[in-house]
Amino acid sequence: MRDEELLKLIADHMENGFLENIIDMFKHDRSLYRFLPELMSDERGRVRLGMAALVEALIDEHNEEVSASVPGIAGLLKSEELTVRADAAYLLGVIGGDEAVGHLKEAEKNETVEPIRQVISETIKELSGE
Repeated sequence: MRDEELLKLIADHMENGFLENIIDMFKHDRSLYRFLPELMSDERGRVRLGMAALVEALIDEHNEEVSASVPGIAGLLKSEELTVRADAAYLLGVIGGDEAVGHLKEAEKNETVEPIRQVISETIKELSGE
């Protein structure tokens, strides 16, 4: 199956509420973690919500794989879509780590929309233990 087809399959399953199946897929095929940034930028809110739940479910057991997606997710902090920027900030907060904080601090400096800047600022505070 080509990457585009596999990505569509995962996103469609997520939109239709088959999160447990997707979690099992990711647990058994670690190569799927490369799709996390693309799933996070999906135009469908249910897919982005499912993506956040997916990462929350896998972060402890598969931290290394999830953390490897930080640069791609951080790139979404520059998206034209406000919800994608906010969702990316939230997801970086779930993943945590110095790399995520660095990307969030950079985004905070450049963010022009106050509600998004607040989400970013709050995420930084949570990760910094403030």
